[in-house]
Amino acid sequence: MPLVRFPAPAEPLWHEWDRKAQKSGLRHTVYAVNGDQYTGEWRDNLKHGKGTQLWKRTGAIYKGDWKFGKRDGYGSYSVPDPVTKEYKKVYTGWWKNDKKCGYGTTFYPGGEYYEGEWSGGQRSGWGRMYYGDGSIYEGQWLQDRPCGQGMLRLPNENRYEGGWKEGKKHGPGKFFYLDTGQLFEGVWAADIPKYGTMIDFGRDEAPTPTQYPIPKV
Repeated sequence: MPLVRFPAPAEPLWHEWDRKAQKSGLRHTVYAVNGDQYTGEWRDNLKHGKGTQLWKRTGAIYKGDWKFGKRDGYGSYSVPDPVTKEYKKVYTGWWKNDKKCGYGTTFYPGGEYYEGEWSGGQRSGWGRMYYGDGSIYEGQWLQDRPCGQGMLRLPNENRYEGGWKEGKKHGPGKFFYLDTGQLFEGVWAADIPKYGTMIDFGRDEAPTPTQYPIPKV
């Protein structure tokens, strides 16, 4: 008796519908239940590639790279100004696992901004911070605070160069009083100078030198 071959059963239609529903590769715009909106590339139903996310509650917007549903790569995050409603950049730079990581620039209220390295969403590594009063810190950071070696330049050009710990002067350092033409070299602990030596430094060029020079030892 000849062997009868039956045709393979047709694939259920829901399989085909499911494949078509899986967002992958192409750009799609999707609205969440809470009103958030994403327009961009997908992979396995996750944001992956280039895309733009808009958060309805805050109005914040992110444009850049995504990896399996999280911000990862290069991108910018902006928020609307509460008065003008115009978008202002908050952060532009690199991301990893949905957090700032790598080199980037963050803009703070009052005109302050930081440019440098990040890790896990915090300033870590080398960076430069521009403060609202005109001071500038340039050096090493750890867990969002100056830590290691760095220089703080004040608005009057006086500056400190030396060690830092948890955001405070700590360890050997030098403080240049360029307005009076003096230099203090010593050791700090938690922002307080513990001991050291004060000498004249650039006294002839100082705008407001002390009345009497410091005698040489």
